[in-house]
Amino acid sequence: MGTLAYIRVSTDKQDLDNQRHGVIEYAKKNNLEPLTFFEDTASGKKSWRDRDLGKLIEQAKPNDILLVAEISRLARSTLQVLEILQECTKKELIVHVAKSNMIMDSSLNSRITATVLGLAAEIEREFISARTTEALAKRKAQGLPLGRPKGSHNHAKKLDKHKAEIKDLLGKGVHKTSICRMYDVAPTTLYTWMQENDLQRFIKSDKPVKEKAKAEKAAAEKAKDEPKNGLKLLNRKKK
Repeated sequence: MGTLAYIRVSTDKQDLDNQRHGVIEYAKKNNLEPLTFFEDTASGKKSWRDRDLGKLIEQAKPNDILLVAEISRLARSTLQVLEILQECTKKELIVHVAKSNMIMDSSLNSRITATVLGLAAEIEREFISARTTEALAKRKAQGLPLGRPKGSHNHAKKLDKHKAEIKDLLGKGVHKTSICRMYDVAPTTLYTWMQENDLQRFIKSDKPVKEKAKAEKAAAEKAKDEPKNGLKLLNRKKK
């Protein structure tokens, strides 16, 4: 019997470390070592049979264990998840889901659980897509620019890599100022990034954003008045 650890991301730019860490910890707790890792960078929209997952299942032996970080790593639709589990049942493979701490076999309970998990993941993706579409449509109607604000790309990309860590820190109540220092970003960058990643529940106040806006407005007004003040002083000297 072997344990086949399957981890997948949509692009090779995404970080596999979080999935790998979760799978390794689960394997240690459940005596499923040693692990044979299979990394896949294909999109979940692509049929699982045309991905490395299809080859993995085809080559697996009876009683092998297929270990994944979470059910959504198998596929992005309920139908594909069920097809995969059905194929695993035919091949006499047992599927372990590390994040949910669940074991999927040929039992009815496992099939029901797989259906619920797959459907939940699919619904959540539709909600995210709908919220994004509505937000873009609203900005377009207001005549606002779409996409990232100028100059924020590098910082946002930097925080994206640490999303799981930052979310964990926020959940534990770590002060946002400390998080900014840890990842070397400005408070406004962190607050903007949190809003873009649906983490508003951790924002108790938008004071830092308002204060910066207020300061920028005051500086602009001051710069605007400086030429006038200089002209007044010049006129006084002439008199």
